[in-house]
Amino acid sequence: MSEFRYAVNVLPKQGILDPQGRAVEQSLPHLNVTSVSKVRVGRRVELTATAQDEAAARAVVDGLAKELFSNPLIEAYEIQLLEGSPSATAPARRP
Repeated sequence: MSEFRYAVNVLPKQGILDPQGRAVEQSLPHLNVTSVSKVRVGRRVELTATAQDEAAARAVVDGLAKELFSNPLIEAYEIQLLEGSPSATAPARRP
């Protein structure tokens, strides 16, 4: 068994209202920041999965991302294998 470290990044889908992102964006001019726009606010979950191989670990994390970490109707998630895991690869994007 090996341990695999992941990050799951969850954001509102494009076209879905993002009140937190909008609030942050509207606050920027008060901080004299005028060169930033299209702010999206989400959340990040980091976890370690123990499995026989990376594919099995990713399947567990994908299931958690779909069923627990995100609302598939309004949110999209991305799974990223973090450095230090046995076979760190490029992030997987999920609609």
